[in-house]
Amino acid sequence: MTISRATAVWEGGLKGGKGTFKAASGGSAGAYSFATRFESAKGATPEELIAAAHASCLSMALSADLEKAGTPATRIETRAACVFEMVNGKPTIARMELDVRGKVKGLDQAAFQKAAEGAKENCPVSRALKGNVAFALQARLE
Repeated sequence: MTISRATAVWEGGLKGGKGTFKAASGGSAGAYSFATRFESAKGATPEELIAAAHASCLSMALSADLEKAGTPATRIETRAACVFEMVNGKPTIARMELDVRGKVKGLDQAAFQKAAEGAKENCPVSRALKGNVAFALQARLE
């Protein structure tokens, strides 16, 4: 079993306050605020961290699936956009837009698309979000 940990601290009220987060590994840290989350100010957001987690997880899952199928990837790049909008008057993570590109010898576009769809359905982050967040996937073989 693996346990991943992070810490977040928020100081002050919602609009005037500020926060910081840090992964226990030291691999990621940053500052966030009401303005970064709701007003497009420069800085991190919780949704950005979810997008990074989903992109990372999907890339690893797709790589593993391709390797198991005998067509290992040279490179997988996934871009994730976590769409945060008001739904029924509440701020909501509405969907994840995933754009995955891969370099895989001996594979055609249809097979790459199928593998990417499988990874999207089965990676741990997708499984955690499934049923709560819609997914959109574009997959391109380079």
